[in-house]
Amino acid sequence: MRTAGGDILILSFALLASAARAAKKCSTPLETPATALFKKVPSGQMFNSGEKVYFRCADEYTPSGGLRYVECKDGEWTRLTLKCDKKTCGNAGDISHGEFRYDGETYIGARAYATCKNGYTLRGKGYVTCQKSGWSGAYPTCEEGESKTTCSNPAVDNSLQKRGDVSVYQVGERMSFSCQQGFQLAGAAHITCGPDGQWQPLPPRCLQSPDRPTTQPGQPSGKHKARCGAPPAVGTSHANLADKYITKTSFSSGEKVYYTCDVGYLPAAGSKSRMCLNGEWTQLKLKCELKFCGQAGEIKNGQFVYTGIQFGDTATAICNEGYILVGKATRNCMSHDWDGRIPVCEAVDCPEPKVTTAQRTDSAESPYFYRSVVRYGCHVGNLDGPNEIWCTKNGTWNTSPPECTDITCPSPNVDNGLWIGAHRQKHSPMENLSIECRRGFTIRGPTSITCSSEGRWLPYLPQCQQSYYYSRG
Repeated sequence: MRTAGGDILILSFALLASAARAAKKCSTPLETPATALFKKVPSGQMFNSGEKVYFRCADEYTPSGGLRYVECKDGEWTRLTLKCDKKTCGNAGDISHGEFRYDGETYIGARAYATCKNGYTLRGKGYVTCQKSGWSGAYPTCEEGESKTTCSNPAVDNSLQKRGDVSVYQVGERMSFSCQQGFQLAGAAHITCGPDGQWQPLPPRCLQSPDRPTTQPGQPSGKHKARCGAPPAVGTSHANLADKYITKTSFSSGEKVYYTCDVGYLPAAGSKSRMCLNGEWTQLKLKCELKFCGQAGEIKNGQFVYTGIQFGDTATAICNEGYILVGKATRNCMSHDWDGRIPVCEAVDCPEPKVTTAQRTDSAESPYFYRSVVRYGCHVGNLDGPNEIWCTKNGTWNTSPPECTDITCPSPNVDNGLWIGAHRQKHSPMENLSIECRRGFTIRGPTSITCSSEGRWLPYLPQCQQSYYYSRG
């Protein structure tokens, strides 16, 4: 039998449960390398059940399907189905008497290397780079004639590349690499001799595979286990015996020594130790790989051009047209990270134009950035020079400002005529002259003329014609 008090208690529990469900909110949804929130969300903002948050593809990605939003439901976000594919630049185009070669997909940051046919020489940088706006850089050309530039034979340890008697390679020649058994290729499989005498991209390396087979040392007989001498060198693995073991020359069976990677290398796989086992050292399986520095940073109104993103590589800053670099242009991938700081690309600005007799007809004010235009006119006189100048990408004006020249009328040229007044080469506007003819000539036209504000005599210059009486003789 239910009582009124029981009903109230049940109702209270129901209300509390309902309030608990209603109180479930969602925190800000997480972004991924390929997706980003469409609008920035304040830190700590919570979302009610039923609210939606929209996503977009990150800068280096493009949408290829799915829904752009997630919805908060009972404190959890629905799964984001937006699919974002990494942007590519596609084909770099055609080169007359040559072609572009690609190493894999043409993602942002990838390069397309130019090669020329036999009998032609590559001119230009030798490659173009895929950027957000497309292929960037001056396109190389193939010009008729052989180049005197050559590339030396790249030495890649543990590779299967057959060098033979070839010591130099011509511009445009290509080499392909593969590694010996137990080693794996790190870098580009194909490189091309560039017009600057450098291989493009840089030659690869053959690094020891982490699963390279080892030979297990045998077990000696007898009660006494053999000792080991100093550990043998490990070749080109970029690993070195730790300092504390370098001077030691004798080790007991079962004793371990430890290794560290060279500067600029990090342990990627395998154990850092090897053991003395019955007079023989076990094989060191430590794999040291070049440190990756990743991207060197984002430059507003500019970009980095990379030789790579591993230890020893460089990133060089280049500003967009109309901007100038402030700071050190090159960053180096070091053992800790990129050195230096991210430089800044500041807008180029031109100085105040020099003062002239011409008057400004615009409202532009300093600073005058790239492509800023200043216009001129004359209240009195004629404009001598262009009516506008603009700020160039070098921070200078494209030309000097114009001047205003005085308006004057030349001396009136009337054959057999005379004028009353000052005899000058130039006459000012509104100046009047009276014209009369020499004896024996009759005036035809106005006897008084005025210099106009346009530099012309008004109404017009008269003529002096020979009188009939004098012409008869």
